Amino acid sequence: MDNILLRKINESDFEEWFSLVACLWPDVLKGEMKTEFGQALTDNDKDIYLSIYGDKYVGFINLSTRKDYVEGSESSPVGYIEGIYVKEDYREKGVASKLVDKAILFCKERGYKELGSDTELSNVLSQKFHESIGFKKAEIIVHYIKEL
Repeated sequence: MDNILLRKINESDFEEWFSLVACLWPDVLKGEMKTEFGQALTDNDKDIYLSIYGDKYVGFINLSTRKDYVEGSESSPVGYIEGIYVKEDYREKGVASKLVDKAILFCKERGYKELGSDTELSNVLSQKFHESIGFKKAEIIVHYIKEL
């Protein structure tokens, strides 16, 4: 899709961005996302890009810098895709790949050598996407919690 505009967020984008975020993470709290959104506007270690088709917001990518260990990485800091989402009608049209290109630029501008990401084990579609654009599986981790 050549008509897709990719751009960094601005202050007026919160509601549109949040509606996309809620599709990816239905249980997310709006207040938490307002904080993250504000940080992306002011913190050089974070960015959010939107994909817009005409007047429709169709996807986003949330980026951060991770300075602690990132599974499979050999360097630090590492750019990290905290979330990526494209509306179903716009999938398999190159939108997500273009968003990842923005992530790569985010990393290169900061001198990072690696870009990390993750997905749920059950999200086979996301795994296939990551592998199709050159990501390699680093580790599979099972997290546990014990209620006290």
